[in-house]
Amino acid sequence: MDQKLERVYESVIARNPGEAEFHQAVREVLESLGPVIDRHPEYLEMKMLERICEPERQIIFRVPWMDDKGEVHINRGFRVEFNSALGPYKGGLRFHPSVYLGVIKFLGFEQIFKNSLTGLPIGGGKGGSDFDPRGKSDSEVMRFCQSFMTELYRHLGEYTDVPAGDIGVGGREIGFMFGQYKRITNRYESGVLTGKGIGWGGSLVRTEATGYGTVVFAEEMLKTRGETLDGKRVMVSGSGNVAIYASEKAAQLGATVVGFSDSSGFVVDEAGIDLDLLKQIKEIERGRVSDYVERRSSAKLGANGSIWDVPVDVALPCATQNELNGDQAATLIRNGVKVVAEGANMPTTPEGVHLFQEAGVLFAPGKAANAGGVATSALEMQQNASRDLWSFEYTEDRLTDIMKNIHEQVAATADSYGRPGDYVMGANIAGFEKVAKAIQAFGLV
Repeated sequence: MDQKLERVYESVIARNPGEAEFHQAVREVLESLGPVIDRHPEYLEMKMLERICEPERQIIFRVPWMDDKGEVHINRGFRVEFNSALGPYKGGLRFHPSVYLGVIKFLGFEQIFKNSLTGLPIGGGKGGSDFDPRGKSDSEVMRFCQSFMTELYRHLGEYTDVPAGDIGVGGREIGFMFGQYKRITNRYESGVLTGKGIGWGGSLVRTEATGYGTVVFAEEMLKTRGETLDGKRVMVSGSGNVAIYASEKAAQLGATVVGFSDSSGFVVDEAGIDLDLLKQIKEIERGRVSDYVERRSSAKLGANGSIWDVPVDVALPCATQNELNGDQAATLIRNGVKVVAEGANMPTTPEGVHLFQEAGVLFAPGKAANAGGVATSALEMQQNASRDLWSFEYTEDRLTDIMKNIHEQVAATADSYGRPGDYVMGANIAGFEKVAKAIQAFGLV
């Protein structure tokens, strides 16, 4: 890292102790920005990096709720409104026991650059709670969501902050929160939350968007080497929305998806995964990977090792942060992987990223490859503003165009800074420059 940027990084660590994920995300961006600072020394003088690394607002609040047995529970809620230089804060809400301020800040920081790359007028933010919806009844989830929104609503608005879903927050949770927002404010403000149901302001393709977009980006990378996904073996980690619909799009493009996972283990299905069965188990029954194996004769449960031990051409980590480490990256490389595109946020450790790049593997960071979800959220905001509902085909075409434009923008930026094929540097610089120019135009804000 450039020595001038090292000082910025040390300041971030000192101001944000104990937030390892946030430190990792900041370092990954700062390591790319040395050439930008050389071209634009005024960014250092204006403390542009320090301003982008410091959230505009951090909200932490208590969330009391009662379970079905009448017992009171207390969780902690978060919303980090990180940067609004390009538009209202935009980013998901995550409900998971691992959530704490450092995770939310890492996600919000990544969101700044991801949203910038979409070319749409949205800033960066993120939120959530350490509440775990798994194993809770619908009534318990409803009571939690209502309590959560009773505090959060005062910070939201279609021109201020527009949350969406993330891990642990799907259509059910968005519905409960939107209902409480409407009840408290007496306003049917559709544009205040995205990921809504189609019948009440949602957008077609929103469920599929992150997974579809990740695969479109992977296909565009392969095209730079004269290849496509057709005939390729693909491994997808996770089994939520991103993983399911990345698998669906990969299959549509002619690939064979041979496995997926959840927190209980992983499945290898050499015949190609049965998407209908996977959707039934995960989206309707809320089951586990073992349920899939019990119903699919060609599937085997991974008892030892890692999902990344399986030889594939394309790896799509779509579960959670730091799930793919250096040893696993080395295994994928030895087994001939050609492309790694991140469907989750920062799922590859720094060591893993370095190994992929050193080996010449096409590697796409999440802030570029998984931007399809937030892009389609912004398209949902457009439909809400015009009181319209676009067709699936039209919305998917818009998503595909956005992902192709992101790829072109990232690749061109890497080329312009003398690092062709470096999608990490290209994404970080392209995302940063747009935000920095907006902040510069606004003066000292």
